[in-house]
Amino acid sequence: MIRLLIFIALVFAAALGMAWIADRPGLVTLDWQGYRIETGLMTAAVALAALLAIGIFLWNLALFLMRSPGLVGRFFRRRRRDRGYDALSKGMLALGVGDATSASRYGGEAAKLLGHEPATSLLLAQSAQLAGRHEEARGRFEAMLEDPQLKPVGLHGLYVEAERVGEPVAARHYAEEAAKLVPGLAWAGRAVLGYQAVAGDWADAIRSLERNYAAKLIDKKTFRRHKAVLLTAQALELEDRDPDQAKGLASEAHGLAPDLVPAAVVAARLATRRGDIRKALKVVETTWKLSPHPDLADAYAHARTGDSALDRLKRVKALAALRAHNAEGALALARAALEASDYTLARAQLKAAMTLEPTRRAFLLMAELEETQHGDRGRVREWLARAVRAPADPAWVADGVVSEAWAPVSPVDGRLDAFVWTSPPAALDHQDTSLEALDEAMFEALPAVAASIPARPDEIDALNDGPVMEMTPAAPAAETRPADTPATVAKVEETAPEKVAEKAAEKPVAEVKPAPAPALAAKPVETAAAGKDLAEKSEAKPAAAPAAAAAAAAAAPAAPAKGDAKPEPKDDKGKDLSRPIEFPLKHMPDDPGPDGGDDEEPPKNPGYRFFN
Repeated sequence: MIRLLIFIALVFAAALGMAWIADRPGLVTLDWQGYRIETGLMTAAVALAALLAIGIFLWNLALFLMRSPGLVGRFFRRRRRDRGYDALSKGMLALGVGDATSASRYGGEAAKLLGHEPATSLLLAQSAQLAGRHEEARGRFEAMLEDPQLKPVGLHGLYVEAERVGEPVAARHYAEEAAKLVPGLAWAGRAVLGYQAVAGDWADAIRSLERNYAAKLIDKKTFRRHKAVLLTAQALELEDRDPDQAKGLASEAHGLAPDLVPAAVVAARLATRRGDIRKALKVVETTWKLSPHPDLADAYAHARTGDSALDRLKRVKALAALRAHNAEGALALARAALEASDYTLARAQLKAAMTLEPTRRAFLLMAELEETQHGDRGRVREWLARAVRAPADPAWVADGVVSEAWAPVSPVDGRLDAFVWTSPPAALDHQDTSLEALDEAMFEALPAVAASIPARPDEIDALNDGPVMEMTPAAPAAETRPADTPATVAKVEETAPEKVAEKAAEKPVAEVKPAPAPALAAKPVETAAAGKDLAEKSEAKPAAAPAAAAAAAAAAPAAPAKGDAKPEPKDDKGKDLSRPIEFPLKHMPDDPGPDGGDDEEPPKNPGYRFFN
């Protein structure tokens, strides 16, 4: 707009000048060498302007003729450069889509047309890298180190190649060189920090972290968290050699990240060693409110050396009250109560923990409680069975790696602050571990287990002295006793009662043994007076009645015809062998219970146990 106004102003000024000359006519006289020329003022002005234009034209024509060779060369050079940049553009696009062959071809064409263009060197190196010609790519990246403009690019390419072949020393060297050459380079700063952390150079890693923060590669929150992690790792390393310096580092780490559990544990442990009990308790309480952890509870309970179990219980009660309705607090309180022999409180806290998070630790503590309080081996096995089926306890997990101890970096990719306290990936298949579900499964599998237990002492001894056999859910093949034995045993599947009836009618004595349940272990019982207890327990459990009835129907021998009535087989002591074997539910099948007959009968070789 301004240029248009200036142009209009100039045209207007020229028009005014021409009008002024036209309004004032006159003569222009030229007298030279006897020649006299007279013309009007306007005619002289027009002639002068034409002469000036002709002169300018002739001058430009002369310049064009003199510059024509250079102009022709410039035209061809520009055309060559345009073709080169077109090939370079196509090569970059081919490299982007993963076509290494086309990228190499266009890169070679661009190199011929453009000469020492930095982009062509990068295109050829990356196309060789993409095609798998790593020796060629490494050579091209090394050649870039001679050019100051391409040196950062060459260092990055060599760093990538060193990472590919698994050379951490070389990769760290290239990253450090690139960080010195270009301060604030993102990939170099992160790589240097990662390698220093993996190597355990905590002081150098902290300085690199501060440089990255100054270059605005990370935000303030991440900087505080990562610095706390590095300070904690350094404190753990110096804990035994220099406790005073380690305490200062741990305290600084706790101030930067109060929710970092390892920092709080180390700070509390070092404060306890120095006798600063209040400081240790305060540190643990601050972190417990943010992230409850069993290590915090242990450090809090043993903050004062030499305290009794009751003193530790009181202290843990105060800690658990800071974060109510929390599974870690309930488990810590249950452990302290168990050590103080407060079994009522321990049982109540374990029930609360199993309601909040039914993990293996809660069931194992309940088994320990049963063993300590009652000595009931059957109940202990029951809780141990639940622990096997329960979800795994939380652990330190980083990139799929489960670790019992915290580490500052990931063992997979060296990432800083990778470990988190969570459930392991393999423990995501939660199962129903409630008492009702286990009791239902036990009563449903009870007839199969009962039928698979031998009834006679000689069979028990044979089992005890026999080889170890693996129990599977499949139905066992039929087995028979020797010819001199009056009884014959037939084992058939539970789902074929008609076969049971046929074999029972053909043989004098038929004892049907269904396939044992895969989730239970069977072992001979030592008394035969448990049938009444079994009947009473089975009648008291309505949910298991259909399964028990079906199993009893399959296990019962076929009734003989009226005309073919035979006496029921009995052993030497007069016991009826046609009845199914039964045992009480007061204990597990392989558990003699607290009233076991270790003192009443001579010890026998232990039978085999099978865990599925």
